[in-house]
Amino acid sequence: LSVRLSVARGGTRRSRSLFCPFSRGCPLTGQLSASIEPLSLALSLSLSLSLSLSLSLSLSRTREASFTPPLSGMLLRVALVLCVLAGQAHGDSKQPRSCSDVRQFYTEKGFAAAGVPQAAISGEHLRVCPQGYTCCTSQMEDDLSSLSKREFEVQVKESGRTLQASLNSQYKSFDGYFRDLLNRSEASLQDSFQRGFGPLFSQNSRVFQDLYSDLRLYYRGSKINLEESLNDFWARLLERLLRFLNIQYSISEDYLDCVSKQSETLRPFGETPRDFKLKITRTFMAARSFVQGLVVAGEVVRKVSQVPLSAECVRALMKLTYCPHCRGVASVKPCSSYCRNVMKGCLANQADLDTEWKNLAEAMLQVADRLNRPYSMDAAVLSLPKRIAEAILYMQDNLSTFNSKVFQACGKPTESPNPEEPVKRGQNLAEDVSSTSGVGLEKLLSDVSRKLRDMMKYWVQLPGKLCVDREAKTSDENKCWNGMAVDRYLPEVMGDGLASQINNPEVEIDITKPDMTIRQQIMQLKIMTNRLKNAINGNDVDFQDASDDISGSGSGMCSDDQCVRDPRVMTPSTNRPRNYPNPPENKKVVKGLGSRNIPCSALYLLSLATVLLRR
Repeated sequence: LSVRLSVARGGTRRSRSLFCPFSRGCPLTGQLSASIEPLSLALSLSLSLSLSLSLSLSLSRTREASFTPPLSGMLLRVALVLCVLAGQAHGDSKQPRSCSDVRQFYTEKGFAAAGVPQAAISGEHLRVCPQGYTCCTSQMEDDLSSLSKREFEVQVKESGRTLQASLNSQYKSFDGYFRDLLNRSEASLQDSFQRGFGPLFSQNSRVFQDLYSDLRLYYRGSKINLEESLNDFWARLLERLLRFLNIQYSISEDYLDCVSKQSETLRPFGETPRDFKLKITRTFMAARSFVQGLVVAGEVVRKVSQVPLSAECVRALMKLTYCPHCRGVASVKPCSSYCRNVMKGCLANQADLDTEWKNLAEAMLQVADRLNRPYSMDAAVLSLPKRIAEAILYMQDNLSTFNSKVFQACGKPTESPNPEEPVKRGQNLAEDVSSTSGVGLEKLLSDVSRKLRDMMKYWVQLPGKLCVDREAKTSDENKCWNGMAVDRYLPEVMGDGLASQINNPEVEIDITKPDMTIRQQIMQLKIMTNRLKNAINGNDVDFQDASDDISGSGSGMCSDDQCVRDPRVMTPSTNRPRNYPNPPENKKVVKGLGSRNIPCSALYLLSLATVLLRR
């Protein structure tokens, strides 16, 4: 079957012969649809009508059947007119779209320009981007996919480094302040005791040095029982004072052991040790847990920011970031909702940190409030010299009463053969310390608390933060990149966290397989939060490395509601924006962008239907 057309253009007559055998593909249809997209369906139908008519006439002659001449002439004229229009559209087709802009962009990203096409080619080779006509080859798509992955990882790490820097700054500020408090307190004790107690201090200075050494070790996280350390300090001080204040007696080690056993009943220092222990332990527990919380938070951010991306996430990032370049719409930004769905899908596991992250921040705010209350951290640490001096003077002032009780319980020790002069009463020259916080501590804790509140929603705000510089403005929601074309993005924005991504149209995620690195960090946050709460309640805790509390196998990571208990389900993407049909198989340079071919088989079916109707 053949149709011969004569087309008058510019005073020149051109003759075309178009041939469409049933047993092969139809190049005519491809030419028509590639020429002008709005008329492709009409032209295809005209061709179908022409083919049907010719086939009917042929069959009618074979069967010697009659056919109404007027009707056949009318149908033939309609077919010829439409085919003439197709010829004109084909003759007026545009020049191939140049890929010069893509070549420049591609080379600016550090890739070689040799593989970039001169003009747009058909895109059936694309595996990520829509398979319309494109300026990207398969190699270019792979290169840009890797680039989008690296750039996203850099963005996540850079955002994490900013938060880490903030946490590290808070840590250094608080740690420096607290260490300075301890240094000032120890310096005050040495100065005031040297002047107020003289030989009593100089001959027993090691006891006081060991006290401050234990306090520093405890604060730094050493496995020291603070209450036992304080009890040991008072026991050692009692032994030294008992000998120093009773120099007229020879006191043996066995006698000292007896006195030590009676110390709780005898109370040689009055109520000072009990009150001293309560305030010091609460202050140091709070300070240590607070600074440890800052360290753990920083480590969680560092480790989570290095979690590798899934293959589906990388595909979604490529489609979001560089597929517009391949499609020739590089200046169009992604739709806001589209960008957020991609980011929420890629950062779904990270968003699951949100609950425990906020719990940690809230617990740290409570600890900060406790450190700033009367009796504040400043008062507790700086008043150490004065409280210890009060205890020593209490024993000196009540020495006779104390000795009589000791002699009654343990017997009277033997007198020394060479008695010395009794020790004079000392003086409490330590500075008076206000029970309220100093200006420096108030400002420090205020700044830290403000930053803790700012970081509370970090993990759920991260997707939006990463979209700020990517997404289109709200006013451009009808002319933004939706992953397939420049148009409105219809799917709704997903919620936060892994479970909420079950219907994410952009990133396919198996919600039954959470990232185990992030689950471990969630456990670390839980452990640290519990330690902070214990510190608030005055319960001492063993500050071993948080990683020691976590099994290496990953079993037991999914506690509470962190994991989905349903059987494994790989959820397919739904509600995607429009899809492009398969492009033509020939990878030739095209003469129009975005044209879509209608398969020739449809035309043949129409022709066959017409034949059957004619019968």
